[in-house]
Amino acid sequence: MIRFDEVSKRYPGGHEALKQVSFELEKGEMAFLTGRSGAGKSTLLKLIMLTEALNQGQILVGGRNINRLPSRQIPYYRRRIGVVFQDHQLLFDRSVFDNVMLPLQIEGFDKHEAARRVRAALDKVGLLDKEKLNPITLSGGEQQRVGIARAVVNRPQILLADEPTGNLDPELAAEIMVLFEQFNQVGVCMLIASHDLSLITRLKHRMLTLDLGRLIKDEHQPSRARSPS
Repeated sequence: MIRFDEVSKRYPGGHEALKQVSFELEKGEMAFLTGRSGAGKSTLLKLIMLTEALNQGQILVGGRNINRLPSRQIPYYRRRIGVVFQDHQLLFDRSVFDNVMLPLQIEGFDKHEAARRVRAALDKVGLLDKEKLNPITLSGGEQQRVGIARAVVNRPQILLADEPTGNLDPELAAEIMVLFEQFNQVGVCMLIASHDLSLITRLKHRMLTLDLGRLIKDEHQPSRARSPS
């Protein structure tokens, strides 16, 4: 689903954020991207989102070299990807419902189908009873759940998260990771950047470790036993 082949990224001024990074995530795989601050985690995610351009190598998503996409196709490509940010990036001039609705409005969804999807997403993250509230009235954990609902409302094939639990206490952080695992179980490919080793090592998913822009470790941890369905 996502493949990096010898990818390097150098910013103006000469800073090398990524150096010859190679790895591949399969369809439906869940992995964590870890490393110290400045290791290159956010840059790697931005390259997948095409908000930054690489300098060397190639990135394939779904078998297609995304750096060769014509500019007119980039918005359509991004619709396949859900993104969750550490700071939520919610709009406080509209309701929870309208924040989650935004991606569907951009795509031109039928109003009734869009409303059905928004409520399904809010129900999934446990916030259906708060759809009419302004997100500024919610707790940090609830705001992050709104951000997750917005990221998954258009049913993306890939979900990226950049330090999604960085501002949450350990209990709330664990709850957010349970939500991510639930989405992964229905086939969403997930790459989550996090420096919280105490949390992510307990979850037993693959871990990609960056250090000064280089991929120094790729650990496939034994999967946790699934609960009977």
